[in-house]
Amino acid sequence: MLKFAGILLILFAGTMIGFLQAARFAARPRQIREMLHALQRLETEISYGQTHLPEALSRISGMVTQPLSNLFASIASSLSRDSAGYGETVRECWEAAVISHWPGTAMKKPEREAVLRLGSTLGGSGREDQLKHIRLTSIQLQAEEASARDDQHRYEKLSRSLGMLGAALVVILMV
Repeated sequence: MLKFAGILLILFAGTMIGFLQAARFAARPRQIREMLHALQRLETEISYGQTHLPEALSRISGMVTQPLSNLFASIASSLSRDSAGYGETVRECWEAAVISHWPGTAMKKPEREAVLRLGSTLGGSGREDQLKHIRLTSIQLQAEEASARDDQHRYEKLSRSLGMLGAALVVILMV
């Protein structure tokens, strides 16, 4: 009876590991798409609303879901705090927030690099130049989203199956 309970626990754990990995494959394109929507909103706030960057980022953080809302809220609060005289640039605030909040996302290094490059140009150039860089980052993220969707279709089902089959292999080797 105890052996049977152990077998069930191993099968359950292996299956859950596979399902968690599959969920990460599914979350990556969704989060990239949400980042694209956030950048479109930022572009709108800068071009049409002529909103200050901390206020625009704060609004965006209220419109997106976790974990991206934490990222934008952190950048907005850092920029608001810096307007009180702490002396950090937009780039430094952006990089610190991206580095600290990125591990909580399902996105990978290419998306991170594109977002970090965007942060180095915001606030330091004219409005048209900032809009151009937002559009460039959006194009890069669209390419990464297509790649992430391919990975999702290719590996999502595979990871579920491997989790279950790996657990079955462990059970067979134990018995």
